[in-house]
Amino acid sequence: MTRADPRLPAGRAHSHRHETVPDAAARPSSSARTLLWVGAGLLVVAGLFLVDWLAPQLFPAPLPTRAQDGLTLAVSVLIESLPFIALGVVLSIVVQVWVPPGVIERWMPRRAWARRAVLSLLGMIVPVCECGNVPFARGLLMRGFSVPETLTFLIAAPIVNPIVIITTHQAFGFSDGVLIARLLGGYAIANLIGWLYNRHPSPDALLTDRFRDTCALVTHEPGGRGRRTIAQFVIELRAVMPALIIGSALAGAVQVLVPREALVAIGSNPALSIVAMMALAMVVSICSNVDSFFALSFASTFTPGSIVAFLLVGPLVDVKMLALMRTTFTWRTLGGIVVVVVLAAFAIGTAVNLFA
Repeated sequence: MTRADPRLPAGRAHSHRHETVPDAAARPSSSARTLLWVGAGLLVVAGLFLVDWLAPQLFPAPLPTRAQDGLTLAVSVLIESLPFIALGVVLSIVVQVWVPPGVIERWMPRRAWARRAVLSLLGMIVPVCECGNVPFARGLLMRGFSVPETLTFLIAAPIVNPIVIITTHQAFGFSDGVLIARLLGGYAIANLIGWLYNRHPSPDALLTDRFRDTCALVTHEPGGRGRRTIAQFVIELRAVMPALIIGSALAGAVQVLVPREALVAIGSNPALSIVAMMALAMVVSICSNVDSFFALSFASTFTPGSIVAFLLVGPLVDVKMLALMRTTFTWRTLGGIVVVVVLAAFAIGTAVNLFA
């Protein structure tokens, strides 16, 4: 009987098609494809910067306003996200390769709900925004944490990390309970999602086939820590960079196509203002470390509850975040997360409007 590798995520060790170690002959072509994808991603990034820089020289006549704004916004989202993606990849490698087995698990409670409650506070010591949390969460899955546990961390971390707490306080202080509602609301939504998906009959089905194949490949990667570090770095860049580029492009396009005037016009209505700000949060795709200052500009025309809803929905299910999460989770899983986040944020925003 084949012994399950403890580093494989729960439910994955018994999949017979992933127990076969890739043979030596297949490795060169796999490495070549990996390098090709990474190279293509880097070329696309360089191309975006080059087009943005040379646009005045390449196009003597001005570009259409919407096209120019969309390009600028897409590059801005990309630039804003890259440092946090890099930090998240580094932290993922540290967790997966350099932290000895059992070190993290030894400090975790045994009960499932308690483990999720602790993991949802892990963002307190991981100062990256939602972009960097995706590769870090992938590292937790590869290490053997369950899907519900990892989802709990992934949803809570963009809100409970120290940088977000500081910037939200600088923008709003304690007025109207925005800061407290954001922190408690984000923590509650994360644990609600963890509890719901913990009841799923087959949590392994929440992951994409490609990610399960990656787990098997990383688990059987030969060599020392140095070689495994390089392999993991390439794997994460290959998975995350194309999604980041696509998500940034979509965020830029949606921002120039969706009229903000229509959203702002309904800002004074208690219910419609919440819906409008949630839609805006999914569109603009601003990093959670600085989104409070963007939301502050709407504070004079929108209700406090709608501001809280914006600050909850944006870091969790905006266009860029969904593109990154698609590297690991199925579309059906993402759809369920969006529904829970939106409904919970609407309920929390309504409560804030009633008591603010």
